[in-house]
Amino acid sequence: MTSNPLNPSNGDDTPKDPLTEMLQNLMGGKGMENFDPAELAKAAGLPNDPNLLAQMFSQVQAMMSAPSEGPVNWQLAHENARRVAASSADPSVTSLQTREVDEALRLAELWLDPVTDLPATGLIGRAWSRAEWVEATLGTWKRLTEPVANSIANALSSAMTEQMPEEMKSMMGGASSMLQNMGGAIFGMQLGQAIGALSAEVVSSTDIGVPLADLEMALLPANVTKFGEGLGLPENDIRLFLAVREAAHARLFVQVPWLRGHLLGAIEAYARGIHIDTSRIEELARDLDPSNPEGIQEALSQGVFMPQRTPAQEQALEKLETALALVEGWVDELTASATEKLLPSAGALRETVRRRRATGGPAEHAFSSLVGLELRPRRLREAATLWATLKDERGIAGRDAIWQHPDLLPTAEDLDDPQGFSGRRQLAEASDSEVDDALQKLLSGGFDDAPQDDSEGGDDGDQPAGDGEQPKG
Repeated sequence: MTSNPLNPSNGDDTPKDPLTEMLQNLMGGKGMENFDPAELAKAAGLPNDPNLLAQMFSQVQAMMSAPSEGPVNWQLAHENARRVAASSADPSVTSLQTREVDEALRLAELWLDPVTDLPATGLIGRAWSRAEWVEATLGTWKRLTEPVANSIANALSSAMTEQMPEEMKSMMGGASSMLQNMGGAIFGMQLGQAIGALSAEVVSSTDIGVPLADLEMALLPANVTKFGEGLGLPENDIRLFLAVREAAHARLFVQVPWLRGHLLGAIEAYARGIHIDTSRIEELARDLDPSNPEGIQEALSQGVFMPQRTPAQEQALEKLETALALVEGWVDELTASATEKLLPSAGALRETVRRRRATGGPAEHAFSSLVGLELRPRRLREAATLWATLKDERGIAGRDAIWQHPDLLPTAEDLDDPQGFSGRRQLAEASDSEVDDALQKLLSGGFDDAPQDDSEGGDDGDQPAGDGEQPKG
């Protein structure tokens, strides 16, 4: 019997599907009946934890056999984020912690009242575990990352397909969906890992400057305690300072309804502009070894699919960074004003938070490498200076009135020169007023009174019209 090189015999005269053989290699040389989840765990960068792998077993089997809802397996992202959040100590919130957080946020609202014209939110303060933060924020993470996540997941499955000979591709048939599911699963699991790791770093629902949870005001007691380690400051002072920041964020996003959509829209615009570098995919496809999951994981973690930014992306990034800086700068300035005379440690805590937000933690860096999205307000200090200058010039009400409409927001140029903002704005308003006046006059017919040249026209135009007669035309 002649052997077909594309359908090698497995010893019992039954042709072996080459795609199945490749997938078996990816799964550590075993078929689905003897599936080893450790291989997929390696591809997603997960620890070799027997309990975690056992839990993954049935899920991955179902994932490989059922059609995916999209390029990214969001169910795996969700479940893996929960597991990672629970992998380090994530105790349930106690009744004492709930009471402490509630009292801190209530007091924070009172402290903010004298320093802002925006009214209190009336929201109930929450105390969250890390797993609860994942549940409350995952929907927004999906919205923010889906455009680039889908592109990368598709690119990953394409890269895996590229390694097949042309003859094998023509034989795949319906099995191609299995390969796509695998790419979506690997990326979904790693995205879940990044979000789960972030849950161990954030101290509140708005800690990264973005309202990840809609209409919520919350602190994470375990992370607040972790934040204070090594500072040598009273834990109550730390909790109160962070509560004021959280309450200020909540007040801004609740009382300025358009702001959340504006900020998330800027992030989505930037994410949509990320295009996968096909030349790098082709290079990866040549070197990608399906039997080496560590290589896939390393490619993802190093952001190998990320291209150089285009000019349009640079503009979108500047808009995003300016918006983030304005939000964080306003919160920074209000928190300082509200706490400087009430908390002896307010100055030290303000500088600690500023440095933390400027540099980002390990999980934030991992998330940035994975999806090419940074959420750090690089110009926080300049923005805080701008808001302080506006308070001195216009008072609290005048400063906060700038949030009434997105067209009133300062620009990157204003962050460069905070003192010149009011002068530039007055010139712009004067110019706009002149245009509006001219347009209104035109619409009302006011320009008909303009003087005319009597030298033009015939004799009829020189004769006055008689009573009851119409001028000849």
